[in-house]
Amino acid sequence: MAEKTYLQAISDALRQEMRRDQRVFVIGEDVGVYGGAFKVTLGFQEEFGPWRVIDSPLSETAIVAGCTGAAIVGMRPVAEMQFADFVSCAWDHLTTVAAKQRYRAGTPVPIVVRLPSGGGFSGGPFHSQNPESSFAHIAGLKCVCPATPEDAKGLLIAAIEDPNPVLFFEHKHLYRRIKGEVPDERYTVPIGKARTHRAGEDVTVVTWGAMVYTADEAAKQLEADDVSVEIVDLRSVMPWDKGAVLESVRKTSKVLVLHEDTRTGGFGAEIAATIAEEAFEDLDAPIKRIAAPDTPVPFSPPLEKAFIPQVDDVAAGLRELAQNYMNCLDLALPSPRTQDA
Repeated sequence: MAEKTYLQAISDALRQEMRRDQRVFVIGEDVGVYGGAFKVTLGFQEEFGPWRVIDSPLSETAIVAGCTGAAIVGMRPVAEMQFADFVSCAWDHLTTVAAKQRYRAGTPVPIVVRLPSGGGFSGGPFHSQNPESSFAHIAGLKCVCPATPEDAKGLLIAAIEDPNPVLFFEHKHLYRRIKGEVPDERYTVPIGKARTHRAGEDVTVVTWGAMVYTADEAAKQLEADDVSVEIVDLRSVMPWDKGAVLESVRKTSKVLVLHEDTRTGGFGAEIAATIAEEAFEDLDAPIKRIAAPDTPVPFSPPLEKAFIPQVDDVAAGLRELAQNYMNCLDLALPSPRTQDA
């Protein structure tokens, strides 16, 4: 298998599907001549022509509305938002029309909206958000957040196949930084199925997207403390793999939920609530959440670093969970004087 970047894997998936299925087309601002804001569709217009790689006006509302109509009549559009933040302009078409159409009339709406999301490059509050939790709340939408190049390709192909609207969150900080082996042939990764990024025994981290790598670096630090960390990469937050999370929590009995989105109302709260409801008696310590503070993303590099959860923040949270458990064990053991008596 060839080693590819996260960005190359996404580009390969899209190109393969466009070659395979004439119904698939790309639309977005500067996706044609320019090749997209991050060059994912570079060369596509030369191969597929301007009618399948459409440079749209600067209107996210028009892009998503056009995709909805095209999908209803049988096409399979893939829209690119230059930044995930801008999708809010198309909120009504996504949440009121596309998300509800199949429920209301039985009509499939196979739209994929590609959303470059996340911070780490001093893009500020208008280019760095992680809005997946806002859309995970909307019935009828699927929200996919791949962390690896292999998953990015397989999940994008699965998203294009899916008869429902799929929001495909691509973390910009991963585009050229993360590489991995990716099969050349066409394949799919099931939406809603988590994977174990790292096996462990002592504490579970539940996360997705770029935070998978932050958690992995923190887990390496914990090795020195003889703490074994398991990392569950959700891969999609709607639907999310509740079974895989609960299985890991029951195995380790301690859990940290980690995400780059702001804390209040973030999807981590849904995960924590589910664990509390369905696995409370399996826990040896309180559920811990690490997320961004409830502010816009700062422009300033030092402030942005303070905003986005860092490796040291996660490592400290994991140590706290492990220490709380050890403290509970100490309290549960009888004192030497009690033993003598």
